[in-house]
Amino acid sequence: MNDDFSNESPKKDLGFILSLCALLLFSLMGIGIDSDEYLQKTDLNIPGFYFLLIFFTDLLMIIGLLLIFFYRKIGVYLFPVAVVLHFMLHNYYLSTFLYTDVTNLFLYISVGLLAFIPKWKFFK
Repeated sequence: MNDDFSNESPKKDLGFILSLCALLLFSLMGIGIDSDEYLQKTDLNIPGFYFLLIFFTDLLMIIGLLLIFFYRKIGVYLFPVAVVLHFMLHNYYLSTFLYTDVTNLFLYISVGLLAFIPKWKFFK
């Protein structure tokens, strides 16, 4: 067995919490953008089913973060997939490039995984 992180404890340290907070912040910014689009749907001529897809994807992002907080492995996979899906939906239906999603993925890969990988053995 690999003992690289043998001195890690299951306690959620400050880095773990701060990385989740940063990811949550950018996820909430994306939800804010989606809410603004919903309020302007008649002006922008956005199809109605788009909002079902996008808000469901927003929900998956938040669920992914909650699962990571509770040490569930599926959350580590669900969150980036949901962020990429969110980005692709915006790009396809609205032809918009969301920097919040790109920043969210950057934070997840750079800062988030640095906090999550040492705790991996505690994930179920």
